[in-house]
Amino acid sequence: MKTKFLFPNQFKRIGWILLIPSTILGILIIFFDYKFKFFDSSVFTIYTTEFGVKKTILGFFDGNYANTIAGILFLIGAILVAFSKEKNEDEFIAKTRLESLVWATYVNYAILALCTLFFFNMEFLLVMIFNMFTILIFFIIRFYYILYKTNKSLSYEKQS
Repeated sequence: MKTKFLFPNQFKRIGWILLIPSTILGILIIFFDYKFKFFDSSVFTIYTTEFGVKKTILGFFDGNYANTIAGILFLIGAILVAFSKEKNEDEFIAKTRLESLVWATYVNYAILALCTLFFFNMEFLLVMIFNMFTILIFFIIRFYYILYKTNKSLSYEKQS
């Protein structure tokens, strides 16, 4: 089956190499307030405010960019893992990929709707930050779970 818009299978390994460390880095930063001093620097920004006090337009902003780097590496890794071809990309895998993406979208927005009702202020901002990543996480989990379950049942049938 000819699929468009998927990365070659080799990119999946690169994706996992980026995804796993960036997930660990993100967990350390968000939940344990871990600071990496070597990520302190000045970076060009289009627009930023510091809690409404200092406004910067087209200038430089000083800060720790570990969370930004973790987020970018996570997104790149998750996209490569999610959208790299399987070794044997066929109609079943294409159907599973589409169904997993639709399922992940429904679950993601159902959780977002609930969080919109029950989280406010800075906690809601944290929910929105997580929400940027959860659709890819849900897709990867469901897609690979369905493939695992299918391969397990096929190997069980071959043994019988």
